[in-house]
Amino acid sequence: MMDPTTDNAGTTGDPGSARASLEALRAEIAKAVVGQDPAVTGLVVALLCRGHVLLEGVPGVAKTLLVRALASALELDTKRVQFTPDLMPSDVTGSLVYDTRTAEFSFQPGPVFTNLLLADEINRTPPKTQSSLLEAMEERQVTVDGTPRPLPDPFLVAATQNPVEYEGTYPLPEAQLDRFLLKLTVPLPSRQDEIDVLTRHAAGFNPRDLRAAGVRPVANAADLEAARAAVAKTTVSPEITAYVVDICRATRESPSLTLGVSPRGATALLAASRAWAWLTGRDYVIPDDVKALALPTLRHRVQLRPEAEMEGVTADSVINAILAHVPVPR
Repeated sequence: MMDPTTDNAGTTGDPGSARASLEALRAEIAKAVVGQDPAVTGLVVALLCRGHVLLEGVPGVAKTLLVRALASALELDTKRVQFTPDLMPSDVTGSLVYDTRTAEFSFQPGPVFTNLLLADEINRTPPKTQSSLLEAMEERQVTVDGTPRPLPDPFLVAATQNPVEYEGTYPLPEAQLDRFLLKLTVPLPSRQDEIDVLTRHAAGFNPRDLRAAGVRPVANAADLEAARAAVAKTTVSPEITAYVVDICRATRESPSLTLGVSPRGATALLAASRAWAWLTGRDYVIPDDVKALALPTLRHRVQLRPEAEMEGVTADSVINAILAHVPVPR
């Protein structure tokens, strides 16, 4: 693994160096965020898959800090949008502005034209503004006045939302949820992790100054491109492909669900499993890779029946039951 104290991000484009850079990326984020390793790993998986991430957790569990730390550890352009009820679609995508000097309209790009977009509290803005990200997330472009404008590569949307506040929030539509590769839950820290957090703050840690905390770039676009090329070569056997399909089809037949996983969800689970296999040092996917990524990849793509929800059934419990019953290939 790359020594996180080296001065430069890896730029060789070598797959081995790229894996080391991404491991160092996780170590850099840990300098600012304590005890959220699954969420950190999920963000790295999304980068490898060209996917997007929805982070859900109660206030104060470092959702925004996690994304800011990722941005600081990456040598990529980053922008943040605070989603509010009065935010307009053009505030995100950009708009045409009339120039009185030239008597012409010119396009002023919005914050979506970046590598890493932090969509903070995305469920606080109305569906009209939420939908402004649909084309960007799926097609990596924005159409303004009939003209498609490509977004930079890499491009990742990391959105946060609060699961306990409902006043002044708008539920994300299914079409938008389906465009997130992963939905990562950010839990409250354990007792020891919370002690570590307070100890850091008592020692002078300032979450608004990540450079002072020692977080610095250790990976760049070349590392990501080399890593993605290596992930694309990760072998997937026909048995694993069938296993992914059987899991997703089982969600469509579950009596607890009104909406099962779409074929897009199946391809997302396969892609995430390949990325996880590569991160763990293998060039082939095993069933445990699929199981490890099933919950974050599928939980936001299913919809519970009202009666099941009233009985305390959750999307995670349904998916876990399906994983326990679908035959595992050998």
